[in-house]
Parts: sequence; structure tokens; C-alpha cells
Amino acid sequence: MNSFFYVLNGKKIKRFLIGFAAAVFAIGIVYVERSNISVFSEEAPAAVYSVPTEKKVIALTFDISWGDKRTAPILEVLKEKKLQKATFFLSSPWSKTHPELVKQIVDSGYEIGSHGHKHENYTSLSDEEIRSQITTAHTMLTDLTGKEPKLIRLPNGDFDKRVLQIATELGYTTIQWDTDSLDWKNPGTQKIIDRVVSRAHPGDIVLLHASDSSQQTHEALPVIIDKLREQGYEFVTVSELLQQGTQQGKEVRDQAMLQQAIEDAAGL
Repeated sequence: MNSFFYVLNGKKIKRFLIGFAAAVFAIGIVYVERSNISVFSEEAPAAVYSVPTEKKVIALTFDISWGDKRTAPILEVLKEKKLQKATFFLSSPWSKTHPELVKQIVDSGYEIGSHGHKHENYTSLSDEEIRSQITTAHTMLTDLTGKEPKLIRLPNGDFDKRVLQIATELGYTTIQWDTDSLDWKNPGTQKIIDRVVSRAHPGDIVLLHASDSSQQTHEALPVIIDKLREQGYEFVTVSELLQQGTQQGKEVRDQAMLQQAIEDAAGL
């Protein structure tokens, strides 16, 4: 009986060691590949995911591309919580059809960034189409807000080095995020709260949405604000956050490739 037991355990140990070795190998591949898909050169165009700083500052950002039911409640929460600094990334078609909401955002003192024109992946477009999308949005947002936007969050967060280069040439800093609330999935108010609060860190950029598809953001937002304040965080705009760090905080990542590699390594 004991020898049979040892044989079984030996097989389990062998399977474990093989699985462990495979995982280490896969993680090694991810590490090597990251050197190919991450760029830290100061001369290369880069997207900002977060800013390295010891100060407990954090930027809440809101993307808006469609709908008119969620933006006002979110603005009301920000007003009630006396949170005067946040950054809204607006798509130009939405802004053109909702000038009153754009004015409300501007009058409240919040920072405006571009979310492009058509909500499509720019990596699938030609160079000229990318330029057209960015410049069209730039003109429309400038006319509506009276200020030229300097920050851009590309639709779907989709970009490559070519897109980044064009955005940079047009005078934009590309902004991504380090903490994704996943509020657009409507996973439940508490899950949105827990996800943001547990992942928040100094210099963080938090992705939230104020489009109609995100039905629980305005419910989670008051608690998120309270809990982050309890932890000692100060809310700033993205532009203010950028002033806290250095170029080392700007990183280019091919998110799809990196995430797939990590999931493959984890066996997901």
C-alpha cells in the first residue's frame, strides 16, 4: 500500500515539476518579449500609463463617446464631493451633439482631453486617416471648449508605435491608464469600488467612463472618492500628474500582445 502511495505522489510531483518548469519558461518568454514591445527611450514617442512619484496623487479620468444619461450624474457626484480636478476624454461627435454637457464639464473646471473622432481602432487606419481623425477631433473640441486639447486617449486604448508617432507629431501626449475600473462591464457597484481602491497607487491614472453603457459608475464613484481620500490621496488632473514625474514614467506597451502572453503563461 505504501509503495503504491509513493508511486502516486511521485507522479504528482513529476507533473508539478513539469508544469512549474513550463510556467517559468513562459514567463521568461514574456520577459524577453517585453523588451521588444516596451520602449523607454526619451526620444521615442510614448504613452503614459502612470507617473512615478512618492506623492499620494492620483488622476481620475472619464471617457465619453456616446449617450446623455450618465455624464450629468457623474458631474453631480464630483460636485457633491467637492472634487474639482479630473480629466475628461471626449470624442468629437459626442461633443458636437452634446454642447451643453461639454460646457458643463468646462465650466466645472475639469480638464478636457481628446478621445478622437470616430470610435474605431486607429491601428487599422492609414497614416493619413489617423491624422484626419486626430485633427478633426482637435478642431471640433477647440471650437467647443475654447482651448486646444494637448492630451489624447485613443479609442479603445488601441495604438502602436506608428499611431503614437503621428499623435506626437500633432502635439499630443497619449494617455492610457494603470487602473482599469472595468465599469463598462457593469460588474456591480461594489466590484468597481473594490477594483479601483485595491489597485490605486501614487501616480496612478484611473480609467472610468461617463458614457451610457457604464450604468454603475455614478453609484461607485462617491465611495471610491471617500476611500481614496481616507488613504490620503489628492486628486489631480492628468496634466498636473505629468508634472510630478519624469520621462521614465512614459511607457509604450502593446497591451494585446503582453496580455495574451501573460494569459498563455498562466494557462488562462
